[in-house]
Amino acid sequence: MTTDLSVDADWNVLYLDGEWTAGESDEAIPVEDPSTRERFTEVPAATEADVDAAYEAAAAAQAEWAEQPPAQRQAVVQQLLEAVHEYEEEIADLLAHEVGGSRIMGETSVKIASDHLSEAATLPRRMKGEHAESNIPGKENLVQREPKGVVTVISPWNFPLNLSMRAVAPAIAAGNSVVLKPSTNSPITGGLLFAKLFEETDLPDGVLNVVTGRGSEIGDRVASHPESDVVSFTGSTEVGQHVAGLAGENLAVPAMELGGNNAFVVTEDADIDRAIDGATFGSFVHQGQVCISINRHIVHESVYDEYVERLVDRAESLPAGSAHEPDTVVGPIIDESQRDEMLGYVEETVDAGATLETGGETVSIEGVDDSLVVAPTVLSDVTNDMAAACNEHFGPIAPVIPFSDVDEAVEIANATEYGLSGAVHAGDLSVAKDVADRMETGNVHINDQPINDEAHVPFSGTKASGMGSYNSDAFLHEVTETKWISIQHEPREYPF
Repeated sequence: MTTDLSVDADWNVLYLDGEWTAGESDEAIPVEDPSTRERFTEVPAATEADVDAAYEAAAAAQAEWAEQPPAQRQAVVQQLLEAVHEYEEEIADLLAHEVGGSRIMGETSVKIASDHLSEAATLPRRMKGEHAESNIPGKENLVQREPKGVVTVISPWNFPLNLSMRAVAPAIAAGNSVVLKPSTNSPITGGLLFAKLFEETDLPDGVLNVVTGRGSEIGDRVASHPESDVVSFTGSTEVGQHVAGLAGENLAVPAMELGGNNAFVVTEDADIDRAIDGATFGSFVHQGQVCISINRHIVHESVYDEYVERLVDRAESLPAGSAHEPDTVVGPIIDESQRDEMLGYVEETVDAGATLETGGETVSIEGVDDSLVVAPTVLSDVTNDMAAACNEHFGPIAPVIPFSDVDEAVEIANATEYGLSGAVHAGDLSVAKDVADRMETGNVHINDQPINDEAHVPFSGTKASGMGSYNSDAFLHEVTETKWISIQHEPREYPF
């Protein structure tokens, strides 16, 4: 089978019960290339009736899919992995067109998605129960693990391929069916692409359904659908709280990865070369549009000036421009609202007394009137309460905050409602481990940067950064449930 995954393919269709359909509405949503600012395709604006059809198909298909032997479910996931590898170049090209992903971003997305598929392929054989002794004579207790049913996946636009894959693949591998609602900004690489790739597998009709549309029009119906048993959402804390509330009304399990304000702590004895390498990647990869990117650089005062100077040099050396240029590292922001918000944070921070060391403006692209590319930006003399530090700026912005001792560094790092990821660089590993232990966050990386995702390692946030966990057994437990079966082998004595 040859699947058309080009930007010129017909993407103006929904995927319901194994069929491509226009849906109930004649309205289409344009999809714009952030580099060129040109519309290259459109997708359907699904209605609530389309959403209902997706859930009806998912519910009807799930039981039979769950009955398939582990080897069959594993084979389907492995077929999907083969398809991802086969179409790697086409997928990277779609990411460049749809979300402004650079070559590095596209390659990284495929690599991480492949890792999640490799891990998901092992899950069908890991759905093991247990045997428990009983207090009742002659009774045997069995605890077995079964799929939840229908899993809703609401995916984000920033890394749509792998952040959708980490939920879709394990949910299906465990015997669930899925309704996938991608972000309006990434309806192809976060949604419709999955349907086309799964068509190259032996997945039965109805197990995967994809609905595109505006969250304001169908989002609540997706999040609150009575057929949904699990709601996986990745996005902002504000929206996630709303989605979790709707899911909870139906007693669906919410698995939420929400916002972050991640700290990058550099102590006085840190290896500055390594710290700057990590800082550059952790702040500027995919334009900083990563929920686990560095939001604040918290640097000891004795190395502060050197750190700022070297970070500025690295920031200014990064090629910024169109995602379609092979050497580009910093590409466009997803849209005007995101761009204007982050530049507003920079302006507010400078007005509050910080120093703009470099950046803080857009980078022009030939032939484009209103560029979405923001130059890599470094701010010094920043305090934790300034706009670029206290908000999740979600851009190529590096506010650098000084500290005098480790206790102050930890206090600054924790002075946020978020707790998603973080990192600490220190020459003394015992100090680094102490700081990591005291940081109130779900993930901390020593002598590295906070952008890490390994499919076999649990990933979760604390505080306002989410609830539930992803990856490996952690997410397997989110999309399955235990069932207690007891067998009374001998006659039991009752009190009456």
